[in-house]
Amino acid sequence: MQTPPAYPNQAPYQPGPPTQSPYPPQQKKGFPVWAIVILVLVGLFVVLIGVLAALGIYGTRKYLAAAKTAEAKNSIGAISREAVTAYEYEQEGSGTKPVHRLCATANPVPASLSSVKASKYQPSSAPGTDFNVGDANTGWPCLKFAMTSPMYYRYQYHKGSGYLSPAAPGPNGFEASAQGDLDGNGVPSTFARTGTVGPSGTVVLATSIYVDNEFE
Repeated sequence: MQTPPAYPNQAPYQPGPPTQSPYPPQQKKGFPVWAIVILVLVGLFVVLIGVLAALGIYGTRKYLAAAKTAEAKNSIGAISREAVTAYEYEQEGSGTKPVHRLCATANPVPASLSSVKASKYQPSSAPGTDFNVGDANTGWPCLKFAMTSPMYYRYQYHKGSGYLSPAAPGPNGFEASAQGDLDGNGVPSTFARTGTVGPSGTVVLATSIYVDNEFE
């Protein structure tokens, strides 16, 4: 039943067709794919730079530590060779036959390991100090070995006992050793090379250097 018009001359209301917009409907915009790709690449680049930086720092530290340990290896090699040379030098014995003797034990230089804890030690050149302690048969003068430049390690030479290497050469041998603490953490690094007087009367040097905690 239709509602009568409020006014007699007014036609009843008839709903017309829905009005359509002349513009096409707009779609919701998402994040562009190229922007996502750029963000991913930037993230990967940042991560790569961080990894390379970490590796670079680690590699530099390793290189510097290796350069320092070269001092110890070269020095104990030189001490070992000097010990052999001193032994091969003919000395007068009680009879007419010349004798050969290993140099007696030398004092450590420096006296304390703490002197090379994360630092260099400058050996003294004064008579009766550091590498100048000993005589023709004892210590560094017998070995004819000395260092004048600042050094990272404490050097020792033992004859017959007091060895740091687990492959102790016994009473008829010797050991040249170096100890240091490059990072100053209280844990020492140790390098040692031994030699033994064999039954034939010649000195046999160890073919390798004993190393413990190399980069400490």
